[in-house]
Amino acid sequence: MKRLLWWLIAGTKGGINRAKIIMILKERPYNANQLTEKLKLDYKTVQHHLKVLIKNDIITSPRGKKYGAMYFLSDLMETHYEIFREIWDQIGKK
Repeated sequence: MKRLLWWLIAGTKGGINRAKIIMILKERPYNANQLTEKLKLDYKTVQHHLKVLIKNDIITSPRGKKYGAMYFLSDLMETHYEIFREIWDQIGKK
């Protein structure tokens, strides 16, 4: 999990935005439009990051519903959130 988070957050373009999404979803669930407004990013950019995070089992969303679907941290991410925070503390303050 640690390697995966390093790659997703520090090793790829857009990692900072993905980290911000993770931190926001830790507070409460949001849909893509709400994340767009909160992050002040383009909707398609947010959708891309959500797809990457879902593919890597970092976040989840109920199946079937697309528009307005709420996103949550996955159980795996909830379990390993401290690893994420360690990584963020090292790279997020640049």
